[in-house]
Amino acid sequence: MNNSDHEKAKLAQQYDVFASKFKELYLSGKERGSEAMSVALEKSREQLTALGEFSAEQGEVLKEYLGRDLEQTISDAQRLGEEAKEKLHPARLGAGALSSLAAVLELTGNALHSLMNKTVQALTYKTGEITSAGSLTCQACGQKMQLKKTGHIPPCSKCSGTLFHKGY
Repeated sequence: MNNSDHEKAKLAQQYDVFASKFKELYLSGKERGSEAMSVALEKSREQLTALGEFSAEQGEVLKEYLGRDLEQTISDAQRLGEEAKEKLHPARLGAGALSSLAAVLELTGNALHSLMNKTVQALTYKTGEITSAGSLTCQACGQKMQLKKTGHIPPCSKCSGTLFHKGY
């Protein structure tokens, strides 16, 4: 492993440490939503930088990457909520408990949609950036690639494109 590969692997490990600290701080708070996420991201960066886990510059980069990944997850959850709302619509399934479930899903979908609108609308992932495991689709040619663990995004294997959309 050359020095560049070692640095990339180290940054990927730091991303996972950052994500773990974020989860701990976010779940320990009483508030939920994008404001609480922003606060937990910043506190995670501050605490881990103070502990010497990474430099202030690396902390900002990791905060940006994790924030972007969280926004993508919210977007995906909102889309799934819309699909579930449609599939569980009372007209398709009947009345009673299913109707109540559909109403709850609609409210949840609306809340997630609102949260999504308050975050970045278009998320673009670029070659060289760090992201968590998931599938990336090249914006240029539509080629899909699968990241099995946190790591740097490579160029597209089909067209050498450098811009991607992410799914899980």
